[in-house]
Formats: sequence, C-alpha cells, structure tokens
Amino acid sequence: MATVTTKLYQEPKEELISGSEAIGIACALADVDVITAYPIRPYDTVMQYVSRLKADGAFDFDYIIAESEHSQFEIVKHASSVGARTFTGSSGVGWFYAFEAITVTAGLRMPVVAMVGNRALDDPGAFGVEHNDAMAVRDLGWHLYWVATAQEALDMALIAYKVAEDPRVLLPFALSCDGSFLTHSQAIVQVPSQDQVDKFLPAYNRGSLQLHPDNPITVAPQANEDWLMEIRKQTDEAMRRTPAVIKEVYAEFKEVFGRGDDSPFIEQYMCEDADVILVGMGTLAMPTRVAVRRMRETGKKVGFLRVKFFRPFPTEELQEALKGAKGIAVIDRDYSYGSPGYGGVLFHELRSTMYPLDERPVMLNFIAGLGGREVMVSDVEEMVETTQKAIDTGKIDQETTWVAVRE
Repeated sequence: MATVTTKLYQEPKEELISGSEAIGIACALADVDVITAYPIRPYDTVMQYVSRLKADGAFDFDYIIAESEHSQFEIVKHASSVGARTFTGSSGVGWFYAFEAITVTAGLRMPVVAMVGNRALDDPGAFGVEHNDAMAVRDLGWHLYWVATAQEALDMALIAYKVAEDPRVLLPFALSCDGSFLTHSQAIVQVPSQDQVDKFLPAYNRGSLQLHPDNPITVAPQANEDWLMEIRKQTDEAMRRTPAVIKEVYAEFKEVFGRGDDSPFIEQYMCEDADVILVGMGTLAMPTRVAVRRMRETGKKVGFLRVKFFRPFPTEELQEALKGAKGIAVIDRDYSYGSPGYGGVLFHELRSTMYPLDERPVMLNFIAGLGGREVMVSDVEEMVETTQKAIDTGKIDQETTWVAVRE
C-alpha cells in the first residue's frame, strides 16, 4: 500500500496503488466526515485502506463499523441529512442486503457516494466480477458510473461528490468498480495536492434541507397518494438536470487538474471510420482495445466505445457516436433472464437508444466474463466476426451469444 503523510499530499505525487486505494485517497482529499464499513469482498479493500489512513493519523473522520450492510447505508443516509459528507459501499449480495436503505437514500435526495466492488451474486458463490449487483439501482435515482482504471477511480470519486452535492441535483452516486481487475490491481496514479482538491471541491452545503435543531424539518415523511407522484417527479427533474451539471463539473476538473477525456459520458477508441463498434463497460476496455488494435493491423475497420455513465444514460452521445456504424457488438458482463432476446442489460438500453434513428446498425449481444472469467482477445475477435457476418448476410441467426461457455 502507498505511504501517506499527515494531511496527505501537499504536492501532486505519483503513486503505485489499486483502484480501492485510489478511492480511499480521494475520500481523504475530499475531507469525508463519516465512513461506514462492513466487510464483504472485494469492496472491503477500500475500507481496509481508509482504516490505515485513520490509524496513521493521515485522515481524520468518524469511522463506524456497522453490524450489517443495511446499517452501513442507514448510518450514512442519516449523517448526510445533517450535513456530513459520507462514503460507504458494498459488493454482490451485501449490496442487496442494504437495498431498503439504498432505495430510501435516493428517494430522500441524500448525496451519499458509494463504491460497488462488482462481484457475482450468490448462489453459486463467486467472488469474480459481474455487473448485476450495481445494475439493481439503475431505476432508483442513483448516478451509476463504471470505472476502468485506478486513475479514473480517484478522479471520479472527487467528481462524484461535486455532482451529487450540487443543489440542482442532490442524488446519490455509485462508483462501480470491477472486482479484482480494478479493486485489487495496482497501477501508476497521479494523485493531486490538497490545494488542488480544495480549489475544485467546496464543502457540502445542504442549505435549508439540512436537519438541525435550528431547522426542525421532516425527513422521510409518509406521503401516500397525496404527494408521492409529485415527489417522484421532483427526483426525475433532478436527474434530468444532472447531465448539464456533469458537463460543468467535468470541465472544471479538467481545468484544475489538467486531465480528462473529451466526454465525461463515453470514451471512443478508433471509432471514427469503424464499420463494427464494440460497446462495453468497466475493465473490459483493456482486452477489447488490444483486440481492436490487432484487427486494425489486418485492415478491419473496428472500434471500441466504453460507456462510462450508465445513469444518467448518455443517449444523445451514443446516438451520435454509433450512427455511422454498420454493426454494433454489445458486450454485457451481466444478464437479464427472460428479457427481450434473452440479452443483457446494456444491450437493451443501447437498443432502445438507437431505435429512434431512421437508419439503425445491426446490433448483436454477447454475454461474457461472468464470475470474473477473463475476456480474451480471441473472444473479442470472434464477436466481431459474428457481427460482420450479420452485416454481410443481412441476417441475424442468434441475437444473444454467451461467449466461451463450455457445453
């Protein structure tokens, strides 16, 4: 683990750290007030790291070890209501155990930031990455972002607080991090100075919505049919405002820290003239980019597009980026039993996104890498070949393919 000093970084520094450690450092730089923890792999690595920062005197915060995942989220929800900047997280079935509190956190407009260390849902038990755990909040009012690198983990944790706590938004933010591939793997990360972070990230100010003895407001009222629809519509309006806020915050981040992609919502790799574009999320980016480079060397016009924000879903950006392709191969590290075409969640979201276009590319779905199985370069090449065949013949033999599954 990285070595830290009191008040962490007075100057920008390069560190060899994991994605979990990067988020832990971001919590310290963001001066988070309350962190709650309950161990479940692979998310627990971030809690081990912040506990070390606290023990070393490098990060002063209230560290509460809860008796369950449910209590974790209940604690940070209440702490957020009284004006504390908070952080927590979980993985797999632990994330599901906390679901009552997770649901209420969005409904109450509490800007909690949480890490989801993506792992397979039991049973059967598995610690490897799948995306179904985090996907469960997609309809609740949570921001949902898939991280690809340790650098992005640190950067997006800082951005998450600024977006979530914006008074135009006030919605929770989930940082989805692929288990093992991101949570445990180390990489070189540019860690900013405390002064840079202070310039970028203001203190959390809940304003008139802060629960305080001098402001005895009602939190979590029983509304029933009288006001429930109006409250739901307010949350909808907040999420509709979020894309503009994300763009503002991302531009500020690039100005202060001097790094960042062209878009906060998607990342394109060799897509400009591509006939076939692969689409995926998270750490799938690494083997897919390698495969794309190799296929480009043989003259195949292939590209890769990484979806970063799953909520809010970047509809307009994706329509613009994909409209020129002949075929789209959607790689899902998740599944949706009984869904149309028996496909994955990202596939259905993307197909819905492309439906309004007058000319729609051929679109196929590939379920891959479940339970932490490696997605090989050869697997990606096979996806492209299958998609190209559908383009050439004008016929889709099989809409959804499970990749590298033993018979």
